[in-house]
Amino acid sequence: MTATALGDPVRHEEEGAAPLAPRARLLPALGAVYRAQLSRARVSRIPLLFVATFQSVGIMVLMRGVVDGGAEARAVVAGSAVLVVAFVALNLLAQYFGQLRAGGGLDHYATLPVPPAAVVLGAAGAYASFTVPGTVVTAVTGSVLFGLPLGHLWILAAVVPLSGAALAGLGAALGLLAPRQELATLLGQLGMSAALLLGVLPADRLPGPIGWARDLLPSTYGVEALARTFDPHPDWAVVGLDLAVCGAVGVVSLAVATWAYRRAAVR
Repeated sequence: MTATALGDPVRHEEEGAAPLAPRARLLPALGAVYRAQLSRARVSRIPLLFVATFQSVGIMVLMRGVVDGGAEARAVVAGSAVLVVAFVALNLLAQYFGQLRAGGGLDHYATLPVPPAAVVLGAAGAYASFTVPGTVVTAVTGSVLFGLPLGHLWILAAVVPLSGAALAGLGAALGLLAPRQELATLLGQLGMSAALLLGVLPADRLPGPIGWARDLLPSTYGVEALARTFDPHPDWAVVGLDLAVCGAVGVVSLAVATWAYRRAAVR
């Protein structure tokens, strides 16, 4: 019996093959990933958010015994508030992407018609959004504890997303570039410790080389912007410059995280 009688199997496969679904656009895919990650965070991250907030408030209570007020008090409160962002957006996101890579979760995302930037930005945005309640509670508690004005705390509406973007991009990059899940967890912990030591302690108390390292930390500029708003008459031009630098660092860190995601997904 000839191949013509049986029919050409290759031809039948080509005729019956279903076309692939079109690749999702960035914004709808970003929204879907963001909602999924935020829903997941509500269930599994609430206890950790409580720990992060309690930790920051505890640090301020301890520092209250050695800091009376002035610029040092403003630095302590601002650094403690942004530390909540570092704990969640940097530390936990590094652990999440490290676990995702080690457990094969990246293979699942790679099979979906979702742009890599949507995965990174959606997860980073969800983790950064999750820090808002703890950051507000910490900033208000610190302001009352140190007698700082509350009138300009609306600046948190800019500080949290910009610092969150910068720290979340760094955390995602650390988790995706680390060769092992344990190393991703370690790097996330070290990054949070750096945010603690370099963000909470007043800048003029740090030695020169450590002060330079502080300038390289993405959250530093969010801390500086928030601390300046506790002045009786803030210099809003300088505050805006700090926020602009923080935003630029966030764009760079998220771009690096997106590149790291593409690199890890094809391996």
